[in-house]
Amino acid sequence: MLTVLLASTALLAEPTSTAVTVATEPAAMHGTLLAPDGRIRAAAVIIPGSGPTDRNGDSPLGVSAASYRLLAEALADQGIATIRYDKRGVGASTAAIMAENQLTFDVAVADARLWLDEALSRTGLTCVWLIGHSEGALVAQKAAEGDDPRICGLILVSGAGRRIGDVLREQLSTALPAALRDAAFAALTELEAGRTTEAPPELAALFRPSVQPYLISWLALDPAQLAASYHGPMMIGQGSTDLQTTLMDAEALHVAQPNAQLTIWEGVNHVLKIAPAERAANSATYTDPTLPLAPRVAEDIAAFILSPR
Repeated sequence: MLTVLLASTALLAEPTSTAVTVATEPAAMHGTLLAPDGRIRAAAVIIPGSGPTDRNGDSPLGVSAASYRLLAEALADQGIATIRYDKRGVGASTAAIMAENQLTFDVAVADARLWLDEALSRTGLTCVWLIGHSEGALVAQKAAEGDDPRICGLILVSGAGRRIGDVLREQLSTALPAALRDAAFAALTELEAGRTTEAPPELAALFRPSVQPYLISWLALDPAQLAASYHGPMMIGQGSTDLQTTLMDAEALHVAQPNAQLTIWEGVNHVLKIAPAERAANSATYTDPTLPLAPRVAEDIAAFILSPR
């Protein structure tokens, strides 16, 4: 009887949340370590997507779905510890902001590796998983380049499968009038060649001079090529009603790396909630933290991490 009571108590125990920091310039970055009560079976770093995204997956640009917090809590229930963090300039990491013209994709990759080191130090494990969401999937791929043995494997969630230049051309071809579209395509061609460029004032939001170093470093990356060159365990997870990345992206990654596990979540959108494909209803889930993660998302990720190898 005592054994049963102890087991029940363990199942009900809350995970432990600990504030963690990593030293970087110009100031420290901040995050949360969420560790299960009892033995840590595995650990992961949740790498955030694009824009001013915080440790919970939220952004002042209209996202408050708390997807990363919900994922971390569900993984803790499976014995998996996670670190999730505020990006530079966001939340508690506000002071870590850099001048925009100093930011490149490599800065995001270096930051992810700092959190990898922190997770290793905090858990005492020999390797840690990288869970990259949206643009964070590409950050995870680049961070794992060279098959770093400190990385157990990659979980790529809602990640791009094509070069960002191809995606931008596809989006801009229908969003801009012909003259601006041609100017945008010309700017992309220059940036892909590694050269800064001038663009019409109407395109300043995308091609302003201070953001061009980041664009040059981002446009040079090929997600499919990175997937093909990675030899560790890899899971590709994609929702069927995601309006930001698509099944085409997931399939492109899987074609490049057929040894990866491809998991499609039916009726799941970019913030990992159940949502229809209709845009207004889909977008409404982005601002509702009370909605749970879609069934199977955390379970499938945990099962992949914990599967024997």
